[in-house]
Amino acid sequence: MRSGTTRAADTDRTLGSAVASAAVLSLSLLAPTAAHAVDGCLVLLCFAAPSWKSIPQCVPPIRQVLRDLARGKAFPTCGMSGTGNSARHAWARAPGNCPPQYTRVQETESGPIYTCDYTGAITVSIDGKPFTRTWWGKGGDTVTDFSPVAKSQLGSWDTKYDDDRAAWQRSRP
Repeated sequence: MRSGTTRAADTDRTLGSAVASAAVLSLSLLAPTAAHAVDGCLVLLCFAAPSWKSIPQCVPPIRQVLRDLARGKAFPTCGMSGTGNSARHAWARAPGNCPPQYTRVQETESGPIYTCDYTGAITVSIDGKPFTRTWWGKGGDTVTDFSPVAKSQLGSWDTKYDDDRAAWQRSRP
């Protein structure tokens, strides 16, 4: 027959083991997983492409980055991009950080209120020079402004930004 002291010690050990197991399980459920992480190097390459939407390997990571940015998550980085090659994100803010063709003005009694059709912009620099700037909206829509350097190197690119700007310029008095 076991003594009361032995049974109490066994109960304490069992309870302690259960608490430790529950703590480990809770921590493992809360720990972030790498399965949903976006490869910053792939994102950099895709945003520098003539049209990321036409490259099947680019669509899922770019859509994920745009969802992440819309939810306030940080823009991914690429540690292997090399000197002068980078991508960075900035929030759009009209009229200063929004192209004029996507800036809207509402006149109010207290003065004009400016809004931008896009939520943010991702600027890709190659060899230390701006290469592309992709404007994105919370719905996943994007438009890319290709620098003269990018246009000379790529040869062809998605012209939506240029077309929208030309239409805006034609509509001005």
